[in-house]
Amino acid sequence: MTVTYSSKVANATFFGFHRLLLRWRGSIYKLLYREFIVFVLLYTLVSLVYRLALSDPEKRFFEKLALHCNKYAEQIPVTFVLGFYVTLVVNRWWNQFVNLPWPDRLMFLVSSCVHGHDEQGRLLRRTLMRYVNLTSLLIFRSVSTAVCKRFPTMEHVVEAGFMTPEERKIFDAVKSPHLKYWIPVVWFSNMASRARTEGRIKDSVDLQTILNEMNTFRTWCSTLFGYDWVGIPLVYTQVVTLAVYTFIFACIIGRQFLDPAQGYPGHDQDFYVPIFTMLQFFFYSGWLKVAEQLINPFGEDDDDFEANWCIDRNLQVSLIAVDEMHMNFPPMTKDIYWNDSEALPPYTLAAADYCIPSFLGSTRELDRPASRPAMPSAEQTGRGVTFGRSRDSNIHNLYTI
Repeated sequence: MTVTYSSKVANATFFGFHRLLLRWRGSIYKLLYREFIVFVLLYTLVSLVYRLALSDPEKRFFEKLALHCNKYAEQIPVTFVLGFYVTLVVNRWWNQFVNLPWPDRLMFLVSSCVHGHDEQGRLLRRTLMRYVNLTSLLIFRSVSTAVCKRFPTMEHVVEAGFMTPEERKIFDAVKSPHLKYWIPVVWFSNMASRARTEGRIKDSVDLQTILNEMNTFRTWCSTLFGYDWVGIPLVYTQVVTLAVYTFIFACIIGRQFLDPAQGYPGHDQDFYVPIFTMLQFFFYSGWLKVAEQLINPFGEDDDDFEANWCIDRNLQVSLIAVDEMHMNFPPMTKDIYWNDSEALPPYTLAAADYCIPSFLGSTRELDRPASRPAMPSAEQTGRGVTFGRSRDSNIHNLYTI
């Protein structure tokens, strides 16, 4: 289930994010603690071998090796490669969320444009929306592991009520080597066209609007399928992973505290525990883990999209909209502001500070002309004051003193 913490950061406060650091579910600690333990154990093992197991000549050789690894580890462009990669993954992740198929716009059109209070009209509207939900279900089955576990076969789709046994036979009879999520779209289009012929849809403009909206819905579905098909090039993912883990393994040797008696630069003290190296590992590996979690948001991680919830919600809401709520609305009554030209909803005491005057423009704060010297009158100057049109026809009310 997606981890939501928006209410915790609704207002910017002193140490506002500190409350989020102690959360476990969806945290970087949960993602990274195994790798962090392995890193600490490897670093400790190398340190113990260096301090307790090696002879003096072997220690000198190891110290030269450590200095060499520390020197060239900094030349690995981890920050640049990893930062660009994570930016690409986050943009891809957000675009997939934006293209999740929601049937709301279609159900509004079907409910308002497909007429008929009889059983046939009700059946038509429900069938149209069932085809819409079937289309999204077929796409989610192909891209989401959680949905595929819930509906592993088409038989499960039939048992769940998204498809009838007769429709299943027609669906299976269509021989195509490709994913057949588009078949319910064809059924929807044909059925809508027949509804226009039968007069259930009163106008061709309404039919065109419904079909255009259905095509938009199909575009969302095909976009998700495209993201699943064409991922970030594997070579780029491999380069980033190799860069991070090469740097980490170089740090296991190169960031060891060496014998201060040897006088190596930067090794004047022996602290035993490499605090900043551990932090560096935490940041770089955590960055890589963020990309690993977001690169496919249709898995089963804490922050992956809840595709099964989307399926349940879309089916329930769309069927209610086109069936129970079809042409069912409350009677019109006069609102409480009927004779009030300045309607202002009340504020509670807690929200009183949010009642502010309207913004009238930044020049409102400038000095008003009344505070400046008044223009002299005609009697004071002995000149006439003319109001009229100048030679330039675009200038009106020209003042001539």
